[in-house]
Amino acid sequence: MEPVKEISFKRFIPGIIWVLVVLVLIMMPANDIPKSEFLFEINFDKFVHAGIFGLLAILFCWPFYKTAIARKRKISYFIIIAILTSAFGYGTELIQKYWAHGRSYDLMDWIADSTGALCAYIFCSLFFTRDAVTTRDKPTL
Repeated sequence: MEPVKEISFKRFIPGIIWVLVVLVLIMMPANDIPKSEFLFEINFDKFVHAGIFGLLAILFCWPFYKTAIARKRKISYFIIIAILTSAFGYGTELIQKYWAHGRSYDLMDWIADSTGALCAYIFCSLFFTRDAVTTRDKPTL
């Protein structure tokens, strides 16, 4: 795959679709969510939160993967994406607190969301910047 200079909007569509899926999931009434005593004991829902929001961050970092953008700039974008993903996670907790029937605010859910975003940032910084242009690679004038 040849590096591209501009990122088209189409590359962000998977991330946008995932945002919509997350919004549908957080608005589900509490009664519609399957319950398991074992999964509750091991806090499995925190792993689900981390996975959902980690995937969200990766889907928004993906368009930068094969672009002709300097490594430092890609990492800056990845930091912004991780911060926005964490903020979206907090927003979803507020939505659940005030508008979702039978759902509530849980600070630990937001921490799990942010952990997923952080893990996605680390993953993308390590694997999506391998072929990135560095300042040493730029020709001098």
